[in-house]
Amino acid sequence: MDQAAALAAFEAQLRNVVRPTLDGGQFERAGSVIRCVGQEPNSWSGVEWSNLDEATADDVIAEQIRYFAERRRDFEWKYYAYDRPADLPERLLKAGLVPGEEEALMVADVADVPDIPAPEGIRLVTVSDEDGLRQVKAVHDKVFGGDHGPMIDSMRARLPSGAVAPVLALAGDEAVCAARVDFHIGTDFASLWGGGTLPEWRGRGIYRALVSHRRKLAAGRGYRYLRTDALPTSRPILEKLGFVRLTTTVPYTRPDESLSQGSLMRGSGPDQQ
Repeated sequence: MDQAAALAAFEAQLRNVVRPTLDGGQFERAGSVIRCVGQEPNSWSGVEWSNLDEATADDVIAEQIRYFAERRRDFEWKYYAYDRPADLPERLLKAGLVPGEEEALMVADVADVPDIPAPEGIRLVTVSDEDGLRQVKAVHDKVFGGDHGPMIDSMRARLPSGAVAPVLALAGDEAVCAARVDFHIGTDFASLWGGGTLPEWRGRGIYRALVSHRRKLAAGRGYRYLRTDALPTSRPILEKLGFVRLTTTVPYTRPDESLSQGSLMRGSGPDQQ
């Protein structure tokens, strides 16, 4: 995979562009930032892209904080390591925003991800009904904590359009791993989110098989790249499956905010084991 070309495509198709949201929110370009206001208070809102310099950065940061506060929205400033100015993280901190855990932006060419069968006794299924969504929620609630009702509501709304495919790993009738793939219509990218496996079922290859399963879904729709934001727990596995770290990303939020809402709509955090 040409890493420079993949990062350029990611920037042009998913960051520096005003595009439809996955859950009914509204992206807009406001001067030197692209921001999103979620449709509901518990939907994701934040700054997705910025193009700042030393002279304007502090004023723009303050403006965005005021903007979301006036609309009573928690928000996330999605910082990538190549964003400018070079001291943007320090400026965000000075403005009162707090960094979350650093994640790796991992991208793979769909053709490079191998086919991996499900472990013996495990079935991989694509969800299309209420019972399946209920099982996805149950796994995410157990693995990630919190109430994933808003995430399920978003999936339910997008299922008819084909913009999302929730998936489950089943041991008999028990759901032991749940994830989803978002299809960014009109782009080269499909995004992997969730990937939560119940603790007692980890280390058996279920996560790897579920990545491969979602690759097949993306390939069948003609997508070129798979993308995810990976924590250290999943990065080594993804690298073995053909994913490459293109950069790192850190969410910045106000200290009185709960990331549970934003991360739920984004995907219960990055793809994990």
